Amino acid sequence: MRQLIWLAALPGAMALVLVAQSPSTAQSAPAGAQAFAACRACHTLNKGGRNGVGPNLNGVFGRPAGSVPGFNYSAAMKASGLKWDDKTLNEFIAAPMKKVPGTRMPIGVADPAKRAALIAYLKAETAK
Repeated sequence: MRQLIWLAALPGAMALVLVAQSPSTAQSAPAGAQAFAACRACHTLNKGGRNGVGPNLNGVFGRPAGSVPGFNYSAAMKASGLKWDDKTLNEFIAAPMKKVPGTRMPIGVADPAKRAALIAYLKAETAK
């Protein structure tokens, strides 16, 4: 959010208009990074990164669900037959237990705008 700050003109001086970002916007991270902050408790993104409570998400786009080596997936995720793309991630992140009954991922993101930002962030970060 931008704020306009008007400073009154003094006699013999020009008026000054300053446009500044509000502190909360200027210091905040992009929406996708903010949305992923909660995911960091369980997931990593870096190439070759460790699995946590959830699998490393590097290379998630185009990957079959339940296929990260070394991660102990639920039987439901292994048998889901999903391949991760924008659509399947959006559906899964919206309601993990509805999309894959029996998954161990209990947390979803109900807000469509946050999901879109999160998916865009994942694409950008996992393509590095």
